[in-house]
Amino acid sequence: MTLVLDRRLLLAAGTFGLAALSTPGIAQILTARGFTHGVASGEPAAGSVLLWTRYVGSGETTLRCEVAEDTAFAKVMGGGEVVASPAHDCCAKLTVTGLAPGKWYFYRFIAPDGTKSEVGRTRTLPVGDVSRFGIALFSCANLPFGWFNAYAHAARRDDLDLIVHVGDYFYEYDYGHYPDKPMPGRPIEPLNETVTLADYRLRLASYRLDPDLRALHRNFPMVAQWDDHESANDSYENGAENHSPDKEGPWSVRKAASQKAYREWMPVSDEPYESYQIGSLATLFRPETRLTGRSQQLDLGAAIKGQGDVMKALAAFRDGPWMAAERTLMGTAQERRLYKDMAASAKAGTRWQVLAQQVVMGSLKAPPEIAQLATSGGDPAVAAALMAIAAASKAGLPFNMDSWDGYPAARDRLLRAAADANCNLVVLSGDSHNAWGNNLRFDGSAVGVEYAGHSVTSPGYEDYLPAVPPADLGKAMQAANPGLSFVDTSRRGYVSMQVRPDAVQGEWHFMPTITEHTIAGATSETRSVKWGERRFTA
Repeated sequence: MTLVLDRRLLLAAGTFGLAALSTPGIAQILTARGFTHGVASGEPAAGSVLLWTRYVGSGETTLRCEVAEDTAFAKVMGGGEVVASPAHDCCAKLTVTGLAPGKWYFYRFIAPDGTKSEVGRTRTLPVGDVSRFGIALFSCANLPFGWFNAYAHAARRDDLDLIVHVGDYFYEYDYGHYPDKPMPGRPIEPLNETVTLADYRLRLASYRLDPDLRALHRNFPMVAQWDDHESANDSYENGAENHSPDKEGPWSVRKAASQKAYREWMPVSDEPYESYQIGSLATLFRPETRLTGRSQQLDLGAAIKGQGDVMKALAAFRDGPWMAAERTLMGTAQERRLYKDMAASAKAGTRWQVLAQQVVMGSLKAPPEIAQLATSGGDPAVAAALMAIAAASKAGLPFNMDSWDGYPAARDRLLRAAADANCNLVVLSGDSHNAWGNNLRFDGSAVGVEYAGHSVTSPGYEDYLPAVPPADLGKAMQAANPGLSFVDTSRRGYVSMQVRPDAVQGEWHFMPTITEHTIAGATSETRSVKWGERRFTA
């Protein structure tokens, strides 16, 4: 999503500086022979890991992969051969098996002429009792907005074991839309919006040249899942807000193209759903909440348009379409699988059930003051949207119909399943560009907590409510939402967690800037949850 306000209001600006933009470096790198984009790894298990690289040859090229315990590759522990084919944009993925659990490994690819790729580092998942495991959570990295300092910060750490990316890894918009004034030195290709397979491939190729993203992939394995911008804004199973069939063709074709390019360029499997066992410490679940079975988002604006009695219309919307039991983010089959797997994890004695998914799960309603904020200056379109949000809040409705708040029956099903299975649930999410720490409750009881991560670069409320002090907005949001333990609506960064048997300690890391390439001065805020308590302690 492009934040919680309607993109059609917030992205009305025209293109910016297209004629002046030239990125010959990207084109030259993509067509040059050899290894063009470093290495990456993902899909870790106790005895295996998926390894990725890109190699451009004269045609299909067989690469040799080597895995060792040291950077000198004195003793190769595993590997194999894999073909880098133009049919897959010269990307190559290989799952290496037979590795020892819970160990760091180094890997590289070697071309037929002896040319070697960068050396990457990865690790397998542990088995048995695990005393600590470090996870970093990322989302919403729009390259023309600024530097990926959050990636740079994490790439230098020695207390992380796994990177989790819950989506908006790249953005589909044409150059000059979101942001309407791109930052110099942060070029992307293609200049047009990504619609075709060639478009998505080229956009991914542009992002994967970023040095900080490249370092993050080189140093850690990643579990990744797309959100909406990897296809189109506010996408769902059968369409997207940012897709016009009359101009851009069938949604099914565009969706398939985006999925194919993502699976080529990312160290991921082709499975929409997966889980990862971290010994007896945690099970990490990775569902797909966008394209597999998601119902179309509801439209608050349409519900009140032309209605003489707005509050009456909102009440009918609240009690009817909004609460409809059949609405879902994952689809019925995936819901059932997740609930079954969560129950099995808890029954087996696994300490934590960690759900890494795309959108904010905690319930967030706008504060009563939001109507006054609408008159405090800024974009008139934003003011109009805030007035509608204020009316919705008065009717007991949330403000973001693209998050779990727009699918309350589906959220209840998930939280009920977690409660029934006696899970210690930790939800990881992104999408909103802002930092939220939510206590999750069902039927009056604590069920778990949510670390909702802020964005790497995409703007938060500070961009849309410039006259409102972020601290004041945060206090108002917490007063209106009793389950909200922490909120920050103005800074960029990422989340990290140290998972231990007795507690999970999570930190929201805030970068000092994205307009300069630096991590100096980064700060953080912490929330922890003790095993068995299922709620945050400061």
